[in-house]
Amino acid sequence: MRIMSENDVRALYEQLIAGWNAHDGEAMAAPFAVDGVIIGFDGSVSSGKQTIGAEMANIFADHETGRYAVKVQSVRALGPQAVILRAIAGLVPPGQKAINAETNAHQTVVAEAQDGQWRIVLFQNTAAQFHGRPELVEDMSRELQAVADAST
Repeated sequence: MRIMSENDVRALYEQLIAGWNAHDGEAMAAPFAVDGVIIGFDGSVSSGKQTIGAEMANIFADHETGRYAVKVQSVRALGPQAVILRAIAGLVPPGQKAINAETNAHQTVVAEAQDGQWRIVLFQNTAAQFHGRPELVEDMSRELQAVADAST
């Protein structure tokens, strides 16, 4: 098994985000391990690749979701078979161009080598509300807005 490069883990994360932005639960679940886990923005937990795909498909069917703008902050090997990626993310609501600061988040991906392939074993999406520190919300939103503007 070759050692996972930073580009490999970034590609897994980009695949996950592309699935969200395409409103495609199956595509979003594709980079996960069979026993992968998502901890959502609201604290909900989905376990298992098939469950993740089905639950995301239900979300997309029932809600008009925004488009993620993301920026990877760091990628770090946790050994030869595990990597952690940290990113910041903001949602652009449907039909709009501006990031909704209320949905800014820190996102974490843990990837592991399994059966000769790299897979996401954990994706956590944590609200970045910075209670009592509005300047941090503004700074993050400004940084993510630049990403959103560059991708349109």
